[in-house]
Amino acid sequence: MGIHHKAIILFVDDEESILSVSSEYFQRKGYQTRTAKTGAEALKILANETIDCCFTDINMPKMNGLELAERIRNHDNTMPVIVMTGYPSLENTIQTIKNGVVDFLIKPVNLKQMELSVQRVLQQRKIFVENVLLKKEVESKQRIEKLNRELMVKVKELNTLNKIMSQFTAIGSTNDVFKKAVDIACTIAHADMTGFYVINDAVQAPIQVSSSAKSAVFDTRPEVANVGMLESMTSSKNCQLLDTGLIMEVVSDQIPLLISQNSGNNGLTAEIRSAMVVPLKIRNKVFGVLTAIVNQGSKRFSEKDLYYLSFLAQSAAQAIENLALYENIYENLFATLYAFVKAVEARDLYTQQHSSRVTGLSIVLGKQLGCSKEELEVLNFAGHLHDIGKIGIRDDILLKPGKLTEEEFEKIKDHPVIGANILEQLGLWEKERQIIRCHHERFDGTGYPDGIKRDDIPLLARILSVADVYDAMASDRAYRKKMDDNVILKIINEGNGSQFDPDVVAAFNQAYADGKITRYMKTGEIH
Repeated sequence: MGIHHKAIILFVDDEESILSVSSEYFQRKGYQTRTAKTGAEALKILANETIDCCFTDINMPKMNGLELAERIRNHDNTMPVIVMTGYPSLENTIQTIKNGVVDFLIKPVNLKQMELSVQRVLQQRKIFVENVLLKKEVESKQRIEKLNRELMVKVKELNTLNKIMSQFTAIGSTNDVFKKAVDIACTIAHADMTGFYVINDAVQAPIQVSSSAKSAVFDTRPEVANVGMLESMTSSKNCQLLDTGLIMEVVSDQIPLLISQNSGNNGLTAEIRSAMVVPLKIRNKVFGVLTAIVNQGSKRFSEKDLYYLSFLAQSAAQAIENLALYENIYENLFATLYAFVKAVEARDLYTQQHSSRVTGLSIVLGKQLGCSKEELEVLNFAGHLHDIGKIGIRDDILLKPGKLTEEEFEKIKDHPVIGANILEQLGLWEKERQIIRCHHERFDGTGYPDGIKRDDIPLLARILSVADVYDAMASDRAYRKKMDDNVILKIINEGNGSQFDPDVVAAFNQAYADGKITRYMKTGEIH
């Protein structure tokens, strides 16, 4: 065993669980441990034993961590003190330096990070003790200058963390967060490419919503927003380079991944020389991942790079969660969800046009039926996203030019459920979610996915159903030309009371007779 495994570590925290977990972990690693719930208990231990290193929380009753650090410095100025806090600030940073603290960890702190910090400070203590002994013999100007440089490095590190946090204080949308995160990641990690992926259980795949390259500029001024348009979700170079399985493995493990040097057997392409993948968690659930890669030059990612990227991911996740407190989150998340629809549209051009037309036709019918402004807004949202679930349907089925087999049709029938599940995970838009789930239900109860009927089907879903069917028949498809309007009108009226709500059919007939349907299909105008 090395010298570090014989060291005695003192843990000071008013939370019993932290003391228990930390002590047990370091004992398994070969260290000796002592625990104290207060600063006073810690001082009693220090008076009777020689302690090699001390971990202390800042926020404790009666005597806080900074006061304890000052008392320890007066007792033994060679003992390294590591402070942990969930509320970092420049004031705390300066105060810890004054109080002789040698490391400053941001909660939540994982045990491996704590172990690395112990190894580092014990080595630093050894050097420091040597400096003290040397100082008794000769002037140690060079040694003192080295310590000052190390101190400045620590100040610079903490400054970087504060700058990262400041970048997310004036963010107005989730898309801004995505773009800001990848731009900052590119700069602080000196990466060639970075990417932001949104993870959705309904799709079981990472969807890239933003990316950045080496040329991106990290402006540290909070008032300046490095905002860009939503990046392509299907053609990004970064998306091609990183293996989907590798990303989903990080999502499953919920642990940051560092591949400092690509050895060829870790799931990376030969083009990538170094990579990092960090999960973004909101309330202990992985929302997305932040990635960084190096594919040229001699740069290789280090543990410090991973630490910075993890802190950045934590800050981005906090910013996204905070945005949910404001009403504009509806617009922001809609933009993200619509990007999912665009991913489907990139696969099937018909879907793009269809979603837009169905939305317009639904609003025409909604106005004909006297729907409120709020109901029309719900229709607008649900109309654009009603086929979002098709993102989970395989291309060979979705884009099949001929008639689907029974098995293939059963797969297609999954898309309302997939779409509803996507919205359900966000905990928002319950009305819209129900419409998306029910837009293939039939008035007589023979539809899918739930087989509900009549008034059990939301009215707006019944409206959307008629608009959806009309546009499907009035548009050219890969396997047939659009139908004549007289044929379409006959089919819709034959479905009156079976497939469709009679009231909605009546409204459709009136709107068609008034020229509102054909006018919208030709001009896109809604009256």
